[in-house]
Amino acid sequence: MRALIQRVSEASVTVDGEVVGETGPGLLVLICAMQGDGEAEADRLAAKISKLRIFKDDGGKMNRSVLDSGGGALVVSQFTLAADTRRGNRPGFSTAAAPAEGERLYEYFAARLAGLGVKTATGQFGADMQVRLLNDGPVTVWIDTEDA
Repeated sequence: MRALIQRVSEASVTVDGEVVGETGPGLLVLICAMQGDGEAEADRLAAKISKLRIFKDDGGKMNRSVLDSGGGALVVSQFTLAADTRRGNRPGFSTAAAPAEGERLYEYFAARLAGLGVKTATGQFGADMQVRLLNDGPVTVWIDTEDA
């Protein structure tokens, strides 16, 4: 699985003019299931993200996790994280999981993150979403379970 994590002051997802998910201070997690991914990758990724120390401590150093800081997470599916740009100018997405499996793993990941104690909201899988965020820092981290 791949995730692009952004530390945010706030973030929200709107579908058809209606806010379907939002968080205050915490994380925006853009996530993509890749072919061959399963629950083990989602479990590892959720555990890693819940403990990732990218929030400031009292000394201003990034020493606190989203759990330590009491923040939340907005999890948004984004198959475009599977983009292959090696040939031509149009990205290919053939390495992304099939839609049904991608949705299953997206929902599993969000539930797992919530199960670890992170207040979790989600977007709407497969929808045309408008994502608003206010970056904090900015701090942006890329994680691919193939490399982690």
